[in-house]
Amino acid sequence: MRAFRWLACALLGVLVLAGCASAGPAASALDTAQYAWSGAIRWGDFGGARNLVDPEVRAKNPLTDLQMKRYEQVQISSYREVGATSNLKGGTAMRNIEIGVINRHTMAERIVPYRERWRWSDEAKGWWLVSDLPDLWGGE
Repeated sequence: MRAFRWLACALLGVLVLAGCASAGPAASALDTAQYAWSGAIRWGDFGGARNLVDPEVRAKNPLTDLQMKRYEQVQISSYREVGATSNLKGGTAMRNIEIGVINRHTMAERIVPYRERWRWSDEAKGWWLVSDLPDLWGGE
């Protein structure tokens, strides 16, 4: 009986290690990038978060001082993942997020849906966000 348990534990360990190996560095890098992104947004560091946005997206959509000032007018109360998919071999990932946003002037809170879209960059050996900063004002 002991030998069977030992063999079962050893087999389980091999399977777990095989699963980790198949995820590879791209999965780990995605987790790291998403963690950094969500942390920056949670703490209201929109300038820092923008550094994780694909440089091509930043070049096409430069932010004005007025747009950055709008981000200073809100406080993030929550950042919750409600669904995610990834195609690591294809170099794409997506997360659906609900962001709790408080207007600093009115103290009114609302939930804003946001979809993160990520792409793998062989050049940068990492993930870039291609969906830019969340629109916390519904296009207004």
